[in-house]
Amino acid sequence: MVGASFDTVEDQLAFAETESFPFALISDPDKSIGRRYHAEREPGEDYYEYGLPRRITYLIDPEGNIAAAYDLAGQDLASHAAQVLADIAARS
Repeated sequence: MVGASFDTVEDQLAFAETESFPFALISDPDKSIGRRYHAEREPGEDYYEYGLPRRITYLIDPEGNIAAAYDLAGQDLASHAAQVLADIAARS
């Protein structure tokens, strides 16, 4: 599992330490990864003016293909995690 955000390496390190975040993080301040994964918000979208990415989870198969995408807008994180785990189990 890997997390990515538009934050700097320093900001992510502080977040990981404060939250005891156990997963690897990718720093994408130039938003190049976010653009490729359609996580960059468009003008008029909520939080666009803050430069925040969309909250999206991608399930990537062993060949490197996107097997499923989950848009987290308005979603409960606990039920989202359960759905992703169920989808992984179904593909195993």
